[in-house]
Amino acid sequence: MSHSPPPGTPRARIPGPQQPPPPYPRIAAGLWRRCLGGGLALWALIAWVTYETRNSALLPTLILLGSFLLPVAFILWAYERHGRDLGVSAVLGCFLTGGTLGVLGASPMESYALRPSPGMFAGVGLIEEAAKLAALVFVLRRQPYLRGLRAGLVLGAAVGFGFAALESAGYAFTAAASTEGVDLRDLLETEILRGVLTPLGHGLWTAIAGGVLLSRRRLNGRFRLAAPVVGTYLGVSLLHVLWDSTHGLAIWMAARLTRTGLENRLFALGHLVGPSATQQHLFTLFSVGGLALVALAGVGWVRSLARRDAAWRNTP
Repeated sequence: MSHSPPPGTPRARIPGPQQPPPPYPRIAAGLWRRCLGGGLALWALIAWVTYETRNSALLPTLILLGSFLLPVAFILWAYERHGRDLGVSAVLGCFLTGGTLGVLGASPMESYALRPSPGMFAGVGLIEEAAKLAALVFVLRRQPYLRGLRAGLVLGAAVGFGFAALESAGYAFTAAASTEGVDLRDLLETEILRGVLTPLGHGLWTAIAGGVLLSRRRLNGRFRLAAPVVGTYLGVSLLHVLWDSTHGLAIWMAARLTRTGLENRLFALGHLVGPSATQQHLFTLFSVGGLALVALAGVGWVRSLARRDAAWRNTP
């Protein structure tokens, strides 16, 4: 025999398709710092043990931890500061499902549509940014309450960081493989470099595109392909193209300024053939400076969006 609750007792809310999820347990403040610090120490320990023992069984752990550590730490920071009301399931879904779908969507298109050419990086930028946005739309298709610039910045960053983590794992695996066995030095260099640059790449670009996309989402949950959305997609694709092209542009500029012949063989291996000391210095200056300029443009763009959003400014 069932008993009805006494008068005045609040009824449990049953989430529906038009309602946000119930509150989740709050993540302890500063978890992202502990995750980052502990993860770095653990990664360094695994790298040292792997180097000393030459135990290849540790390589998957080394690759996955190195690839996912910084993306996860940044997502924890974004959730703690600006995304608690979005729900853990939405953030995790964008990071894991959205990142995986982005990689799966981009890889076949790049394999079939792109060939080595001067315009290859343009194709890569357009394809990967479209794949990540499509993944974001797919993950949020049944959550119409998730809209607004702040939600788009956080959830777009989650998709971008998930994409970056999986891509970094692939690059690290490729760097480790060689005809003479495992190249641990190349593996560690790749993970360190991509780890440092991860926050300034995919996560940043998809945060910008996701913020504009969700800021124009309709109340019924439908996404609008408005002119600002298309313009933002093209803008972040341009940042992506410039980022990927920095290495080649630095070679070209170093060769141009030192009056080296610009034959095709000069770029065949992706580096200057027999560079002089001047060319080496110029290449370093242009490559690092180019990445810094692209990164500053992306950071400035996302900060300008955040400053215009009251919901972002009012989060503690």
